[in-house]
Amino acid sequence: MSAAAANAAWGTGKRKSSVARVRLLPGDGAVTVNERALEAYFGRETSRMIVNQPFDVTGTQGKYDVRVNVAGGGVAAQAVAIRHGITRALLTVDPDLRPSLKKAGFITRDSREVERKKYGRHKARKRPQYSKR
Repeated sequence: MSAAAANAAWGTGKRKSSVARVRLLPGDGAVTVNERALEAYFGRETSRMIVNQPFDVTGTQGKYDVRVNVAGGGVAAQAVAIRHGITRALLTVDPDLRPSLKKAGFITRDSREVERKKYGRHKARKRPQYSKR
């Protein structure tokens, strides 16, 4: 086991059906998502911004390399799952970062899930059109 792997911090982030396994390594701030660069994986600037928010809030940008495996869900949910995983990994590295991350709302997992479709309905809640005659 290498010295860099020994210093690695792990965090698992979730949002909807997305699960992100995040590994923080001491480095220069390179973010790799599913073996691709952050810019190549996320086309939207907002998704890239969401991923980097924990570093901006704690002032640790450029101090860690991030390696992420993410699966499930859509692009936006994956970005939020990665943010959640980075937050958890940062907390294992430095517990003193907790107040700033808590204030920003990154520690709490967004537990909203898609409601299941019910029989007799078009979607989860949408009813068939009412016919008076």
